Amino acid sequence: MTDKKPFETARETLKQLTLRKLAPTPANYQRIYSEIAGIPIEPAFPADRLRDIALALPTKTPGQQKQRGLLESAISQLNWDGVKNSLMAYGGFSPAASPPISAPGIELVDMPAKPAPAENIVAMPVITAPALTIEFFGQIARMIEHTLPALGQDDERFLEQTHILLKALRLPNADAFAVKQMLANYGHRLSFAAEDQAEIKNMLLRLLHLIIENISHLSLDDTWLKGQVDALLAVCVPPLTLRRLDDVEQRLKDVIFKQTEVKQRAVQAQEEMRLMLGTFVERLAAMSESTSVFHGQMEENAKLIEQAKSITEIAPVLKNVMGATRAIAHDSQSARDELQGMRKKVEETEAELAKLHRELDRVSAQARHDSLTGALNRQGLDEAINREVSNVKRKDTPLCVALLDIDNFKKLNDTLGHATGDVALAHLAAVAREVMRPQDTLARYGGEEFVILLPDTPLEKGIEAMTRLQRELSKRFFLAGTEKVLITFSAGVAQLSTNESGQEAIRRADQAMYLAKRAGKNRVCGA
Repeated sequence: MTDKKPFETARETLKQLTLRKLAPTPANYQRIYSEIAGIPIEPAFPADRLRDIALALPTKTPGQQKQRGLLESAISQLNWDGVKNSLMAYGGFSPAASPPISAPGIELVDMPAKPAPAENIVAMPVITAPALTIEFFGQIARMIEHTLPALGQDDERFLEQTHILLKALRLPNADAFAVKQMLANYGHRLSFAAEDQAEIKNMLLRLLHLIIENISHLSLDDTWLKGQVDALLAVCVPPLTLRRLDDVEQRLKDVIFKQTEVKQRAVQAQEEMRLMLGTFVERLAAMSESTSVFHGQMEENAKLIEQAKSITEIAPVLKNVMGATRAIAHDSQSARDELQGMRKKVEETEAELAKLHRELDRVSAQARHDSLTGALNRQGLDEAINREVSNVKRKDTPLCVALLDIDNFKKLNDTLGHATGDVALAHLAAVAREVMRPQDTLARYGGEEFVILLPDTPLEKGIEAMTRLQRELSKRFFLAGTEKVLITFSAGVAQLSTNESGQEAIRRADQAMYLAKRAGKNRVCGA
């Protein structure tokens, strides 16, 4: 190699072309330049010949079409490595010298690496790609179909991916390379689905244990047992989701807690009733005894009156009769007053038990829900967002948190009344539930603010979802008397960041919501 600088070599190359009377073609220039510079002369790239070869290759399958396209691209770029890789992949061999992979229309024969002794030669089976594709891929498809019932029908994306894979496996000319990649992606998704089913099973077992443990603590009213069994039966109806199971578990815990309180009060009421009944029986016995004594006294006084021969003898008898009568009347009055007191006590106990039962019904139905809108309350929101954050960490999927605030809500209350304000809140919640997906969660955050949790949703999709809700709300009026009322909201959306808590994401969404307010209201801003 010479010590000349590049521009000197180029000038000398042009001089030699002139002296040798050669045409200034790129090939002549390259040859003279390499000779002067002392570098190896690379043979010319046979682009035209390679293009002829590429055109002659069959393209009966999607895999063959793809590899021929890659080959033509490598030829256009004068890339020898690309040509080599494309031809090897087209022939069923990976560029990294991996074992041959069958492709439709190509016959693969296992051959020994070096000649073997004649006595050791064994006839090797001939495996054709069509047989491998149809039979082997068909077996994989049947295995996937047999597995599906155990994986449930809840994950729409997983089901869609399954149907696409099954369709690809059953193509007459399935591309082995494409199917291999699809199987790898499907196996990754399948691990998540199997993990969800395992968690659902564990949750069902916990619910069952919760019911069994609670049987011994149930109140005397059998309707409580029936109510809990009905709740369990309702949640066990497919499709099962972790959110539904978690919600029922929390509700049952509330019912059990409140039911324990009812049971204690019922036991106390039963003891009071037992004591009152004992007192009543004793009083009846005393009244019976008093009546018997009185009756005996009356008979004896009657005999004395019959035997009396003068008024003087009758007077003491009448005095005894009047005394006995007053005594029995006093005893009767005392017994009546005591029985009326016991009756009043029983009525008060019954009213208290009825109140506790009503409270139990309310708690079991609305422990984690806002009574006005039916959305989750703050306690329900805390539990839901903790669950979603756990899913994000486990599955590495995006989660968006949206915070909505009704525009001009104070003015609405002041002009149309608080009753209309309540209707506006319920109206927004109803429209939101219609627009939301089944996996989304709506919660009332406080006052006129709502939070919506959007799992498996990146930031831009979360903003689109809230904009879609705004458009739908703009089409819906509600009546306040005869006046049509249209409500709007401003919203902020935040995507949960790595190592961020749910409350921190809500705070960021809240800040974005205030930006939307300042920007003119009825807007959605991302955090």
